[in-house]
Amino acid sequence: MSTAASHPVAVPRRRSRRRVRLWVMTALLLVVAAVWVYPFAWVVSASLKDQLEVFSAGLDLLPASPQWSNYSRAWVDADFAGYMLNTVLVTVFTVVVVVIRCAMAGYVLARYQFLGRKVVLGVLVATLFVPAGYTIIPVVELTQRLGLLNSLTGMVVALSGGGHVAAVLLYMGYFRGIPRELEEAAVIDRAGFFTVFTRIMLPLAGPVTATVVVLTFLATWNAFFLPLVFTFSRPELRTLSVGMQAFVGQNSVDWPGMAAAGTISLLPIVALFLVLQRYFFDGIAGAVKS
Repeated sequence: MSTAASHPVAVPRRRSRRRVRLWVMTALLLVVAAVWVYPFAWVVSASLKDQLEVFSAGLDLLPASPQWSNYSRAWVDADFAGYMLNTVLVTVFTVVVVVIRCAMAGYVLARYQFLGRKVVLGVLVATLFVPAGYTIIPVVELTQRLGLLNSLTGMVVALSGGGHVAAVLLYMGYFRGIPRELEEAAVIDRAGFFTVFTRIMLPLAGPVTATVVVLTFLATWNAFFLPLVFTFSRPELRTLSVGMQAFVGQNSVDWPGMAAAGTISLLPIVALFLVLQRYFFDGIAGAVKS
């Protein structure tokens, strides 16, 4: 009787302990999230302050008098409208090239056995440890010989022509988990390589494609080194990241204008991630599981 009587008491205790743990974990995650989000909130706040208030207000996020003119100065006076257009063009075409190229490479590596396959994989993985600065000289030399230096086309070729090993491995891992019966049925119906790839395999890899789109978009949108080199002699071709230098003077920095420009440049990234976040996590989970 005593054991039966004490059992109902133990159940509420366990529930209360779980609730306490849940509240503690929630509080810790809220603190981490606040620390993580605060720099972005500070940039947005600084974009609405004047030059003096940016530093005199300390950690205060609320501007005394919102200065919306900072955005018009960044968009019009600093020509961020043109930089935005350049960045969008370069990013979109780079993402398209990377998705097509890496999907085909991942498909071949996942589905076909050929001589030197392990060597190719080894070389791809080895390129992960090569700093980007080491390849800038041959990249510039190649684009110059192709007559594409100081052009948006050359920038797209340079940004999309790298290894992009993470994208290739994501596609390879995902394609490995797709049953071969789908391909065999298509081959019986006289479908060729490109038909099988474009109409069956690539549509099935939608989550991975969304992941690659997000990763490539982030890397290209925030790229600084290559766009800087490609726009030395043609400032009108600058991207947003390079255009930030317009707010840095010889003796001073326009911090509110730079914060406004930074906020403008971050909005498309945040919007894209919010739209594709579910597919982003599904793609990574599917590739790792495979």
